Amino acid sequence: MATREITSSDPAKSIAAAPATPNYSRPLAVVTTLFFMWGFLTCLNDILIPHLKSIFELSYARVMLVQFAFFSAYFLFSVPWSKIVNTIGYQRTMVVGLLTMAVGAFLFLPAASVASYPLFLTALIILAAGITGLQVAANPYVVVLGKPETASSRLDLTQAFNSLGTTIAPKIGGLLILSTVPLAMEELAKLTPPALHAYRVQEAATVKMPYTVIGVALVLLAVLIGTFKLPKIETASYRRGEKVNDSICGRVCFLLLGWRHDRTLSRRRASAAVQAWIAARAMRDFCSGAGRCFDAVGRTHSYVDDPRRRVF
Repeated sequence: MATREITSSDPAKSIAAAPATPNYSRPLAVVTTLFFMWGFLTCLNDILIPHLKSIFELSYARVMLVQFAFFSAYFLFSVPWSKIVNTIGYQRTMVVGLLTMAVGAFLFLPAASVASYPLFLTALIILAAGITGLQVAANPYVVVLGKPETASSRLDLTQAFNSLGTTIAPKIGGLLILSTVPLAMEELAKLTPPALHAYRVQEAATVKMPYTVIGVALVLLAVLIGTFKLPKIETASYRRGEKVNDSICGRVCFLLLGWRHDRTLSRRRASAAVQAWIAARAMRDFCSGAGRCFDAVGRTHSYVDDPRRRVF
């Protein structure tokens, strides 16, 4: 009888001792809002390009500096942000990235007040630097937030909301920013310098309200991310003086070789693979921005400019 009681109680003990699978649905939903936000802000550049071109009478080569400056931040700040992630962790890096984006959004206010194109480009670089920080922190965090077997599914799901932001941003931005018809080149040529400056300030003011709302939303989102109890994911830690093979080529090799069944190694390889993907995407976006600028230079010789044209 004693032997039967011990045998029947063993399954109950094993069931009670089995750890429950953590539910990461809420943390994943909170982090997904970041993907939507940076997709939305990235596609607002397509609205700014024709708007700034008409205000400052820019050539296509100069106005495409908007894209070049924005995507250059991906190339310049990806590696520094990865060091920040390893220093302060994923969650704090997301908060710092959101606040950096808010600073860039609020810089649109003085840029519009003085009608300064270089200040607009500065605001875009700071905004893109914050987006780069979000991508460096959020992408690998989503990968390691759960089972390694479903990492690609989680990343695809969050990227779907990123695509949603890129879809609705041109529509909303067009209604708010491109609501007025600019003056023709002949009409601008008749304006005196003070009147021309006043016209530019008036036209540039249309970006104030949208980017003020965006800046406030980014600050509120930073507060939400900072106060929300996200699961703590350990980042890579290195000893001083230790030689670490941390090259992009090495991370790509991790991606090609695949993940092992060991959970710890799988998480590290997942993070390394996503960081390699971010670096490759940064290079692609940088080259894409440069290519658009050079292509725009060539098109200026064959394109008949319409001063009332809002898109091209």
